[in-house]
Amino acid sequence: MRVKGCATLLGDDIDTDTIFPGRYLAVLRPEDQAKHLFEPLDAELRQRIVAGGVVIGGWNFGCGSSREHAVTSMLGAGIRLVVAKSFSRIFFRNAVNNGLAVVISPELVECMKDGEAIEADLQAGKAYVPKGEVAFTPLPSEVLSILVAGGLWAAKTNKADIKVLQ
Repeated sequence: MRVKGCATLLGDDIDTDTIFPGRYLAVLRPEDQAKHLFEPLDAELRQRIVAGGVVIGGWNFGCGSSREHAVTSMLGAGIRLVVAKSFSRIFFRNAVNNGLAVVISPELVECMKDGEAIEADLQAGKAYVPKGEVAFTPLPSEVLSILVAGGLWAAKTNKADIKVLQ
């Protein structure tokens, strides 16, 4: 499974209230949630995040509450990959369960610059960036199967031979 896009760099401790403010929890459709994605940040940065499809975070990305809206709003906006130095455990699980690819790689984060192109081969554990190829721990086949299916619910309800795309 490969994911590519244009990276937007964020810092450490990006919490779920920054990703999706709690005052919009009644908004349930991911497409509608996307309108409030990263609302506390400036409008230009929000536009770049959505346009690029790849978020690069620092340490402790997704800390804060356990709300799935932080993940589903990203999916509704077309974001397909988040790379960070570390994730909050609950955010990481929510991401996988909802079909958002997440990669832990301090090395990859350190070599990225804002606005650069990235292509990540999640199965091989390789990212292709302007500085060259960067290795990271490949995602386990079980996680890849969930991502390919579009999330845990889809993987459980569609038991027809889910295969990892290469």
